[in-house]
Amino acid sequence: MHDVARQAGVSQSTVSRVLSGAKADIAITDETRQRVMAAVQELGYQPNLNASSLRGKKARMIAVMIADIANPFYHPIVRAIQDAANRHLYDVTVSNTDYTAEGERRFLEAVMRRPIDGIIMVVSHLTDAEVGDLMERTGAAIGIIGQRITHPAVDIAYSDDGQAMQEATTWLIEEKGHRRVGFIGIRESLSAPRRLNAYRSGLEQCGIAPRPEYEAAGDWTPEGGHAAMHQLLALDEPPTAVLACNDLMAIGAMGAARERGVCIPRDVALVGFDDVPAASWLSPALTTIAQYPYEMGERLAEALFERIVGGVKGPGRRFKVPCRLIEREST
Repeated sequence: MHDVARQAGVSQSTVSRVLSGAKADIAITDETRQRVMAAVQELGYQPNLNASSLRGKKARMIAVMIADIANPFYHPIVRAIQDAANRHLYDVTVSNTDYTAEGERRFLEAVMRRPIDGIIMVVSHLTDAEVGDLMERTGAAIGIIGQRITHPAVDIAYSDDGQAMQEATTWLIEEKGHRRVGFIGIRESLSAPRRLNAYRSGLEQCGIAPRPEYEAAGDWTPEGGHAAMHQLLALDEPPTAVLACNDLMAIGAMGAARERGVCIPRDVALVGFDDVPAASWLSPALTTIAQYPYEMGERLAEALFERIVGGVKGPGRRFKVPCRLIEREST
Protein backbone atom coordinates (compact mmCIF):
# COMPACT_ATOMS: atom_id res chain seq x y z
CA MET A 1 0.00 0.00 0.00
CA HIS A 2 2.96 2.32 0.70
CA ASP A 3 4.26 1.70 -2.84
CA VAL A 4 0.82 2.38 -4.37
CA ALA A 5 0.50 5.62 -2.42
CA ARG A 6 3.95 6.79 -3.51
CA GLN A 7 3.25 5.90 -7.18
CA ALA A 8 -0.14 7.68 -7.13
CA GLY A 9 1.11 10.67 -5.18
CA VAL A 10 -1.43 10.25 -2.37
CA SER A 11 -1.44 9.15 1.27
CA GLN A 12 -1.78 5.52 2.35
CA SER A 13 -5.08 6.36 4.01
CA THR A 14 -6.41 7.61 0.67
CA VAL A 15 -5.36 4.33 -0.98
CA SER A 16 -7.11 2.41 1.81
CA ARG A 17 -10.33 4.40 1.38
CA VAL A 18 -10.33 3.94 -2.40
CA LEU A 19 -9.78 0.17 -2.20
CA SER A 20 -12.23 -0.48 0.62
CA GLY A 21 -14.96 1.77 -0.73
CA ALA A 22 -15.26 3.34 2.71
CA LYS A 23 -16.85 6.77 3.04
CA ALA A 24 -14.26 9.48 3.58
CA ASP A 25 -14.61 12.64 5.63
CA ILE A 26 -12.91 14.43 2.74
CA ALA A 27 -14.32 13.69 -0.71
CA ILE A 28 -12.03 11.72 -3.02
CA THR A 29 -12.15 12.94 -6.61
CA ASP A 30 -12.62 10.64 -9.58
CA GLU A 31 -9.19 11.70 -10.84
CA THR A 32 -7.59 10.57 -7.56
CA ARG A 33 -9.44 7.25 -7.66
CA GLN A 34 -8.29 6.63 -11.22
CA ARG A 35 -4.70 7.46 -10.28
CA VAL A 36 -4.80 5.04 -7.34
CA MET A 37 -6.34 2.23 -9.41
CA ALA A 38 -3.80 2.78 -12.20
CA ALA A 39 -0.99 2.40 -9.64
CA VAL A 40 -2.64 -0.72 -8.21
CA GLN A 41 -2.81 -2.28 -11.67
CA GLU A 42 0.72 -1.31 -12.65
CA LEU A 43 2.26 -2.60 -9.41
CA GLY A 44 0.07 -5.72 -9.22
CA TYR A 45 -0.97 -4.86 -5.66
CA GLN A 46 -3.22 -7.34 -3.80
CA PRO A 47 -4.67 -6.23 -0.44
CA ASN A 48 -3.87 -8.49 2.52
CA LEU A 49 -7.37 -9.66 3.33
CA ASN A 50 -6.28 -11.50 6.46
CA ALA A 51 -4.81 -8.32 7.90
CA SER A 52 -7.88 -6.32 6.88
CA SER A 53 -10.21 -8.77 8.58
CA LEU A 54 -8.22 -8.48 11.80
CA ARG A 55 -8.97 -4.77 11.74
CA GLY A 56 -12.69 -5.49 11.65
CA LYS A 57 -13.13 -5.16 7.89
CA LYS A 58 -14.71 -7.66 5.53
CA ALA A 59 -12.71 -10.62 4.26
CA ARG A 60 -14.77 -10.51 1.01
CA MET A 61 -14.89 -14.29 0.95
CA ILE A 62 -17.81 -16.75 0.84
CA ALA A 63 -17.24 -20.43 1.69
CA VAL A 64 -19.48 -23.05 0.05
CA MET A 65 -19.86 -26.68 1.13
CA ILE A 66 -21.45 -29.20 -1.25
CA ALA A 67 -21.64 -32.98 -1.18
CA ASP A 68 -20.14 -33.99 -4.52
CA ILE A 69 -18.72 -31.69 -7.18
CA ALA A 70 -19.08 -34.55 -9.71
CA ASN A 71 -22.86 -34.49 -9.29
CA PRO A 72 -24.26 -32.02 -11.87
CA PHE A 73 -27.11 -31.10 -9.51
CA TYR A 74 -24.66 -28.97 -7.54
CA HIS A 75 -23.19 -27.10 -10.51
CA PRO A 76 -26.06 -24.57 -10.84
CA ILE A 77 -26.03 -23.97 -7.08
CA VAL A 78 -22.34 -23.04 -7.13
CA ARG A 79 -22.81 -20.99 -10.30
CA ALA A 80 -25.65 -18.99 -8.74
CA ILE A 81 -23.57 -18.27 -5.64
CA GLN A 82 -20.58 -17.29 -7.80
CA ASP A 83 -22.77 -14.96 -9.90
CA ALA A 84 -24.12 -13.24 -6.78
CA ALA A 85 -20.63 -12.98 -5.30
CA ASN A 86 -19.31 -11.41 -8.50
CA ARG A 87 -22.01 -8.75 -8.34
CA HIS A 88 -20.88 -7.88 -4.82
CA LEU A 89 -17.14 -8.19 -5.62
CA TYR A 90 -16.66 -11.19 -3.32
CA ASP A 91 -14.62 -14.34 -3.84
CA VAL A 92 -15.94 -17.91 -3.41
CA THR A 93 -14.20 -21.04 -2.18
CA VAL A 94 -15.87 -24.45 -2.64
CA SER A 95 -15.37 -27.64 -0.59
CA ASN A 96 -16.54 -31.16 -1.36
CA THR A 97 -17.61 -33.55 1.45
CA ASP A 98 -18.45 -36.79 -0.42
CA TYR A 99 -21.66 -36.99 1.65
CA THR A 100 -19.65 -37.89 4.78
CA ALA A 101 -19.92 -36.55 8.33
CA GLU A 102 -16.12 -36.41 8.46
CA GLY A 103 -16.03 -34.21 5.36
CA GLU A 104 -18.62 -31.82 6.76
CA ARG A 105 -16.80 -31.43 10.07
CA ARG A 106 -13.48 -30.94 8.29
CA PHE A 107 -15.13 -28.06 6.42
CA LEU A 108 -16.22 -26.51 9.73
CA GLU A 109 -12.67 -26.70 11.06
CA ALA A 110 -11.31 -25.08 7.89
CA VAL A 111 -13.67 -22.09 7.91
CA MET A 112 -13.08 -21.50 11.62
CA ARG A 113 -9.36 -21.04 10.87
CA ARG A 114 -9.85 -18.38 8.20
CA PRO A 115 -11.63 -15.03 7.85
CA ILE A 116 -14.99 -15.71 6.16
CA ASP A 117 -17.96 -13.33 5.76
CA GLY A 118 -20.60 -15.86 4.71
CA ILE A 119 -21.10 -19.61 4.50
CA ILE A 120 -23.53 -21.62 2.36
CA MET A 121 -23.82 -25.36 2.98
CA VAL A 122 -25.61 -28.43 1.67
CA VAL A 123 -25.89 -30.41 4.90
CA SER A 124 -26.37 -34.17 5.29
CA HIS A 125 -24.97 -34.83 8.77
CA LEU A 126 -24.41 -31.62 10.77
CA THR A 127 -26.77 -30.70 13.59
CA ASP A 128 -28.45 -27.43 14.56
CA ALA A 129 -26.05 -27.20 17.51
CA GLU A 130 -23.00 -27.50 15.28
CA VAL A 131 -24.32 -24.87 12.87
CA GLY A 132 -25.10 -22.54 15.79
CA ASP A 133 -21.58 -23.01 17.16
CA LEU A 134 -20.16 -22.22 13.70
CA MET A 135 -22.16 -19.00 13.54
CA GLU A 136 -21.07 -17.97 17.03
CA ARG A 137 -17.38 -18.70 16.47
CA THR A 138 -17.04 -17.14 13.01
CA GLY A 139 -19.60 -14.33 13.15
CA ALA A 140 -20.43 -15.23 9.55
CA ALA A 141 -23.86 -15.13 7.94
CA ILE A 142 -24.97 -18.71 7.22
CA GLY A 143 -27.33 -20.15 4.63
CA ILE A 144 -28.41 -23.78 4.25
CA ILE A 145 -29.76 -25.59 1.21
CA GLY A 146 -32.14 -28.38 2.21
CA GLN A 147 -34.40 -29.22 5.14
CA ARG A 148 -32.06 -30.86 7.64
CA ILE A 149 -31.20 -27.71 9.61
CA THR A 150 -33.91 -25.77 11.47
CA HIS A 151 -31.74 -23.30 13.41
CA PRO A 152 -33.83 -20.12 13.91
CA ALA A 153 -31.05 -17.72 12.88
CA VAL A 154 -30.14 -19.44 9.60
CA ASP A 155 -31.57 -18.66 6.15
CA ILE A 156 -32.76 -21.81 4.35
CA ALA A 157 -33.64 -22.56 0.71
CA TYR A 158 -35.34 -25.86 -0.02
CA SER A 159 -37.63 -27.76 -2.35
CA ASP A 160 -40.65 -29.76 -1.24
CA ASP A 161 -39.13 -32.99 -2.50
CA GLY A 162 -41.31 -35.23 -0.32
CA GLN A 163 -44.53 -33.87 -1.77
CA ALA A 164 -43.09 -34.16 -5.28
CA MET A 165 -42.09 -37.80 -4.73
CA GLN A 166 -45.54 -38.70 -3.38
CA GLU A 167 -47.21 -37.06 -6.38
CA ALA A 168 -44.89 -38.88 -8.81
CA THR A 169 -45.75 -42.20 -7.15
CA THR A 170 -49.50 -41.65 -7.42
CA TRP A 171 -49.04 -40.43 -11.01
CA LEU A 172 -47.34 -43.70 -12.00
CA ILE A 173 -50.23 -45.64 -10.45
CA GLU A 174 -53.26 -43.56 -11.39
CA GLU A 175 -52.15 -42.11 -14.73
CA LYS A 176 -49.80 -44.80 -16.02
CA GLY A 177 -51.51 -47.86 -14.60
CA HIS A 178 -48.60 -49.37 -12.62
CA ARG A 179 -49.28 -51.46 -9.52
CA ARG A 180 -45.74 -52.74 -8.83
CA VAL A 181 -43.64 -49.63 -8.17
CA GLY A 182 -40.06 -49.87 -6.90
CA PHE A 183 -37.77 -47.33 -5.27
CA ILE A 184 -33.99 -46.70 -5.34
CA GLY A 185 -32.58 -44.55 -2.52
CA ILE A 186 -30.14 -44.39 0.35
CA ARG A 187 -30.91 -44.36 4.05
CA GLU A 188 -27.85 -42.54 5.39
CA SER A 189 -28.89 -39.04 4.28
CA LEU A 190 -31.92 -36.98 5.26
CA SER A 191 -33.52 -36.46 1.84
CA ALA A 192 -33.66 -40.13 0.83
CA PRO A 193 -35.66 -41.31 3.88
CA ARG A 194 -38.00 -38.34 3.40
CA ARG A 195 -38.50 -39.33 -0.24
CA LEU A 196 -38.85 -43.00 0.76
CA ASN A 197 -41.61 -42.14 3.22
CA ALA A 198 -43.30 -40.04 0.55
CA TYR A 199 -43.12 -42.95 -1.90
CA ARG A 200 -44.73 -45.24 0.69
CA SER A 201 -47.43 -42.64 1.36
CA GLY A 202 -48.14 -42.46 -2.36
CA LEU A 203 -48.58 -46.23 -2.53
CA GLU A 204 -50.90 -46.26 0.48
CA GLN A 205 -52.91 -43.36 -0.92
CA CYS A 206 -53.65 -45.60 -3.91
CA GLY A 207 -54.46 -48.62 -1.77
CA ILE A 208 -51.18 -50.46 -2.39
CA ALA A 209 -49.18 -51.91 0.49
CA PRO A 210 -45.43 -51.13 0.37
CA ARG A 211 -43.23 -54.13 -0.36
CA PRO A 212 -39.80 -54.10 1.35
CA GLU A 213 -38.20 -56.05 -1.52
CA TYR A 214 -39.09 -53.18 -3.85
CA GLU A 215 -36.93 -50.74 -1.86
CA ALA A 216 -33.30 -50.97 -3.02
CA ALA A 217 -30.40 -48.97 -1.58
CA GLY A 218 -28.11 -46.90 -3.80
CA ASP A 219 -25.43 -44.33 -2.97
CA TRP A 220 -26.37 -41.31 -5.16
CA THR A 221 -24.02 -42.48 -7.96
CA PRO A 222 -24.69 -44.23 -11.31
CA GLU A 223 -22.89 -47.28 -9.93
CA GLY A 224 -25.25 -47.38 -6.94
CA GLY A 225 -28.32 -47.11 -9.17
CA HIS A 226 -26.92 -49.76 -11.50
CA ALA A 227 -26.51 -52.28 -8.66
CA ALA A 228 -29.90 -51.44 -7.15
CA MET A 229 -31.73 -51.89 -10.46
CA HIS A 230 -30.09 -55.28 -10.97
CA GLN A 231 -31.38 -56.22 -7.50
CA LEU A 232 -34.94 -55.16 -8.38
CA LEU A 233 -35.01 -56.80 -11.79
CA ALA A 234 -33.71 -60.08 -10.35
CA LEU A 235 -36.90 -60.51 -8.27
CA ASP A 236 -39.35 -63.23 -9.26
CA GLU A 237 -41.95 -60.49 -9.68
CA PRO A 238 -39.97 -57.33 -10.51
CA PRO A 239 -41.52 -53.89 -10.42
CA THR A 240 -42.97 -52.44 -13.61
CA ALA A 241 -41.96 -48.91 -12.59
CA VAL A 242 -39.06 -47.56 -10.53
CA LEU A 243 -38.51 -44.20 -8.84
CA ALA A 244 -34.89 -43.21 -8.19
CA CYS A 245 -33.85 -40.64 -5.57
CA ASN A 246 -31.68 -38.79 -8.06
CA ASP A 247 -30.96 -38.74 -11.79
CA LEU A 248 -27.47 -40.22 -11.44
CA MET A 249 -28.91 -43.40 -9.90
CA ALA A 250 -31.62 -43.43 -12.58
CA ILE A 251 -28.93 -43.26 -15.26
CA GLY A 252 -27.18 -46.25 -13.69
CA ALA A 253 -30.53 -48.06 -13.44
CA MET A 254 -31.09 -47.50 -17.13
CA GLY A 255 -27.78 -49.19 -17.90
CA ALA A 256 -28.68 -52.20 -15.73
CA ALA A 257 -32.02 -52.59 -17.53
CA ARG A 258 -30.26 -52.53 -20.89
CA GLU A 259 -27.80 -55.21 -19.75
CA ARG A 260 -30.72 -57.48 -18.79
CA GLY A 261 -32.54 -56.94 -22.05
CA VAL A 262 -35.29 -55.01 -20.26
CA CYS A 263 -36.80 -52.26 -22.39
CA ILE A 264 -37.57 -48.84 -20.90
CA PRO A 265 -40.42 -47.90 -20.83
CA ARG A 266 -42.08 -50.98 -22.40
CA ASP A 267 -41.02 -53.39 -19.63
CA VAL A 268 -40.28 -50.98 -16.80
CA ALA A 269 -40.93 -47.25 -16.44
CA LEU A 270 -38.23 -45.13 -14.81
CA VAL A 271 -38.42 -41.77 -13.01
CA GLY A 272 -35.42 -39.81 -11.71
CA PHE A 273 -35.09 -36.76 -9.48
CA ASP A 274 -33.25 -33.43 -10.10
CA ASP A 275 -33.46 -32.93 -13.90
CA VAL A 276 -29.72 -32.73 -14.47
CA PRO A 277 -28.74 -31.62 -18.00
CA ALA A 278 -28.03 -35.19 -19.16
CA ALA A 279 -31.60 -36.32 -18.36
CA SER A 280 -33.06 -34.88 -21.56
CA TRP A 281 -30.23 -36.25 -23.73
CA LEU A 282 -30.51 -39.90 -22.71
CA SER A 283 -32.15 -42.48 -24.91
CA PRO A 284 -34.88 -42.82 -23.86
CA ALA A 285 -35.01 -39.33 -22.37
CA LEU A 286 -35.53 -39.53 -18.61
CA THR A 287 -38.79 -38.58 -16.93
CA THR A 288 -37.75 -36.78 -13.76
CA ILE A 289 -38.79 -34.49 -10.95
CA ALA A 290 -37.14 -31.16 -11.62
CA GLN A 291 -35.65 -29.23 -8.74
CA TYR A 292 -34.36 -25.77 -9.52
CA PRO A 293 -30.91 -25.60 -7.93
CA TYR A 294 -29.90 -22.31 -9.57
CA GLU A 295 -32.94 -20.61 -8.06
CA MET A 296 -32.20 -22.11 -4.64
CA GLY A 297 -28.57 -20.98 -4.80
CA GLU A 298 -29.52 -17.54 -6.08
CA ARG A 299 -32.16 -16.83 -3.43
CA LEU A 300 -29.92 -18.04 -0.65
CA ALA A 301 -26.88 -16.10 -1.89
CA GLU A 302 -28.84 -12.86 -2.15
CA ALA A 303 -30.23 -13.42 1.35
CA LEU A 304 -26.67 -13.94 2.55
CA PHE A 305 -25.46 -10.68 0.99
CA GLU A 306 -28.45 -8.82 2.44
CA ARG A 307 -27.01 -9.73 5.83
CA ILE A 308 -23.33 -9.16 4.96
CA VAL A 309 -23.60 -5.97 2.90
CA GLY A 310 -27.04 -4.65 3.72
CA GLY A 311 -26.89 -5.19 7.45
CA VAL A 312 -30.14 -7.21 7.57
CA LYS A 313 -30.74 -8.65 11.04
CA GLY A 314 -33.41 -10.81 12.56
CA PRO A 315 -34.46 -14.44 12.41
CA GLY A 316 -33.67 -16.82 9.60
CA ARG A 317 -35.86 -16.88 6.53
CA ARG A 318 -37.16 -19.89 4.56
CA PHE A 319 -37.32 -19.86 0.76
CA LYS A 320 -39.37 -22.65 -0.83
CA VAL A 321 -38.61 -23.47 -4.47
CA PRO A 322 -41.25 -25.73 -6.09
CA CYS A 323 -40.53 -29.03 -7.86
CA ARG A 324 -42.14 -30.13 -11.13
CA LEU A 325 -42.63 -33.52 -12.77
CA ILE A 326 -41.27 -33.51 -16.33
CA GLU A 327 -42.61 -36.39 -18.41
CA ARG A 328 -40.26 -37.71 -21.07
CA GLU A 329 -39.76 -41.02 -22.88
CA SER A 330 -38.78 -43.27 -19.94
CA THR A 331 -42.38 -43.53 -18.73
